[in-house]
Amino acid sequence: MRTIKLTIQFDGTHYHGWQTQSRDRTVQTTIRDALARIFNKAVVLHGSSRTDAGVHALGQVAHFKTDSTINLAALLRGLNSLLPDDIVITDAEDADEDFNARFNAVSRVYWYFIWNAPAASPFFTRYAWHLHKPLDINAMKEAARNLVGMHDFTSFHFRGKEEVNPIREIKKVYIRQMRKSLVLIEVEAGSFLRNMVRIIVGTLVQVGRHRLEPGQVAEILKKQDRCSAGPTAPARGLFLKQVKY
Repeated sequence: MRTIKLTIQFDGTHYHGWQTQSRDRTVQTTIRDALARIFNKAVVLHGSSRTDAGVHALGQVAHFKTDSTINLAALLRGLNSLLPDDIVITDAEDADEDFNARFNAVSRVYWYFIWNAPAASPFFTRYAWHLHKPLDINAMKEAARNLVGMHDFTSFHFRGKEEVNPIREIKKVYIRQMRKSLVLIEVEAGSFLRNMVRIIVGTLVQVGRHRLEPGQVAEILKKQDRCSAGPTAPARGLFLKQVKY
């Protein structure tokens, strides 16, 4: 039995996230159905990370098992010929038999883009949060340092019905003015809570707007109260950049 690892890019605009759902169109289901057409039977596809509706990926990773001897180059060509233009398999490779895209991951890296200019850009409308007024990037960097390390991220978590451990370790929060109007926020952690990156971004933006002081981010962590943090940033600016193994 082979374990095949896929690396995937997708524009999440028209999908209800990565994970298969009973009614809504998702990325996982779309790829799974394409695999079923190639192998003429159902295939179980496992992803490394869930992504919310509207979130994009530059490096999502998934795996599946098969007893087929299909050539990987042929598999790659076949999959991409069956998939819509907003999903692309960039690589297909044989992995160790016990490889698991989710549980073998060491960390996930997310990028968030902000278009910070008075006028919107037609090229970034689907891929960045448009903010009209200038942001104080230095204040945001100062605030971000409070998030690095092991913390209870209850304040940065949209809680659903399921109970999860809110303790997470952020390895890095990196903020850079990439060009005059484009701001990049990069966050890396072993795993994330639901909406965690988007709430972090929304809170840092409040600092950049001088609605919060940089030091208040540490206080927000201690409060363990979602209402104390900033708004949830729009999904369209978020990309799963890379999964590290």
